[in-house]
This record gives sequence, C-alpha cells and structure tokens, in this order.
Amino acid sequence: MRYRSDEISVAWESLAKADDDASGWRSIPISSSTSALLCAGRRFPSKEEALLARFSTATAPTAAHLPNGHGFSVERVEPMQDGRSWLALTRRSSGSLDLFLAMACDVADAIDAAGGADEQQLLRVFLGRVRAWQEFMRKGAQPLGPEAEIGLIGELSALSAIIEAGVPPAAACESWVGPLDGRRDFELGTGGLEIKSTIAASGFPARVGSLDQLDDTVRQPLFIGGVRLRQTASGQGLPDFVEGMKDIVRGEPEAERLLAERLIAAGYFEAHADSYSRRFVLVGMRVLLVSAGFPRLTSASVPAGVTRASYEIDLDRIPGPGLLIDTVLKQLGVI
Repeated sequence: MRYRSDEISVAWESLAKADDDASGWRSIPISSSTSALLCAGRRFPSKEEALLARFSTATAPTAAHLPNGHGFSVERVEPMQDGRSWLALTRRSSGSLDLFLAMACDVADAIDAAGGADEQQLLRVFLGRVRAWQEFMRKGAQPLGPEAEIGLIGELSALSAIIEAGVPPAAACESWVGPLDGRRDFELGTGGLEIKSTIAASGFPARVGSLDQLDDTVRQPLFIGGVRLRQTASGQGLPDFVEGMKDIVRGEPEAERLLAERLIAAGYFEAHADSYSRRFVLVGMRVLLVSAGFPRLTSASVPAGVTRASYEIDLDRIPGPGLLIDTVLKQLGVI
C-alpha cells in the first residue's frame, strides 16, 4: 500500500506541475498488468486529482447508476479520445486529499488483485469498491464508536459461524448486506438473519432501528441472533477479529474481494486500527426464530400514522431454546 500510495502521489504531483492552460485530461499509467488500464490523472485547467480506469470492452453504467458524492465523483470520460470506455474517480474540492488517496490506492489494488478476471468482472470490482468507500464516507469516515465496534465484531462472528457451518465463503460474504444499508445483516436463501451484540453481564438489550428490521412479510423465515461478548484484557480487539476473518476466506478471491468491500462499507478502515484498544472474548450466540408472538413492531402492527420507530427488546426475556446455526441455515435453504 505504501508503494502504491507513493506511486500515485508522485504521479499527481508531476501532473500538477504541467504548464498547460488547455482543458482536458493529463494522465500517467500506474498499472498495465490488466486489461483495465489504470492511470493517475488530473483534469485541466482545474487540476483535480483522479484515478482513471480504461475498460476496452465492458460497458460502463449510465451516469445515473454511477456512485457519487461524499468527497468524490465517478463519471464516464474520454481522456484519450480512443473510443474506449473510461471511468474517472475524481476528488471534489470538499473531499480530503489523504482519504481520497487511500481510496484510490485501495481501488487500484483491488483491480490489480483481480487481474485475471474478464473486463466485465473488473468493472464490477471497480464499482463495488467505490460504492463501499461511498458508504464509508457517508458514515463519517471516522473510527467506529463503541456500539458500532461491538456490532461489527458480532457480525464477523456470525459470518465465521455461517462459513463454518458449510456455506461457501463467497456466498456467505455476499449475504452480509448490513454494511450496504440492508434491512437486516444477512439475507440468506429465502429469509434473513439479524445480528445483535452486547457486552452486558445480565440481560440482552437489543436495539431495533426500524419498523422493517424484524418484519418478515417479504422474506421468510427471519431469525435474530444475539452475540454475547465479554470485555477482557486477554481477549482480541476488533482488528484481530478482522484478521481472523481474512484468514478464513484467504485463497478465495471472490470472497476476499467481497469481505474487503463489506469491511470498508461497515466503517472499518485499517488506518484506524490503533483506535480499537478494547479486547473481547466471544461468550456465545443464541439464535431465535422471529414469528407470531415475537416482541416486535412492524408497519402492520403499529397504529395508523406511525411511520418510523426504533425500540429496544431484551433477548434474554424471550422464551424458547436457541437454535443451532446449522438448523437455521437449513431452514433458510442454504445448506
């Protein structure tokens, strides 16, 4: 990452020195190992920094379907007038240069890592990684707060259990849609699994953020899993849980790509690793079926006129035995 960062920074600095008042793009190739040629670029006369990606055969989406905002833009451009499809990831004046450089390096590394894929897949890699950064920036681009830190450890623990139970790593990572602003954390088979985490010594307070989160009208069956953690000096920090998950999917390129995207979208940035000093051990996970009689609020159960609500339930006060993750995945039809 350090080499790539220096390479792109030097290219941008060199282009900034160009004495040219003409409008248009100036660029320096930074990768030729894939058919998706990557260039560090600047658009003149404004000279904003950019990462340019050429796709010779793949067709880029229309402007309305390209990620945008939060300090950067993505647009279709013709920097070389060569009839090829180019996308420009460009920093806006309001965007942090350091953060945009980290984003450009990460996107370039993701493209290089997928170098053997066809162009359409490389385009998906490019857009998927940019959308992950878009979500990261939307969430503030700051280290995760204490509650979000615990929540991410819980979701990683559930993801590990899903893979251990027999779901292929790529399919499991793709099902993890919570970081992408999904209604619930995992959409598996015909239904879903929502994960709640706590470090409470007694009780299991679980905050439900919307009327949709525990609504099984569209997707069934729906489960809620409670991950209990204990804070201890001898446990693992969030970066350790992340590295453990990376080890589980290592050697599976598609799973590695999807996991990297989900982690960024969830708000985890490796440069913030030192911010997570707390250490935890996993005590256990209890999974319950959300069905008739389950304590929940949905659009169909609240009085007319109530359009939004968040509330808290205590998972320890809900009767019934917990389900094994294998049983849950069989009911969802994925193993």
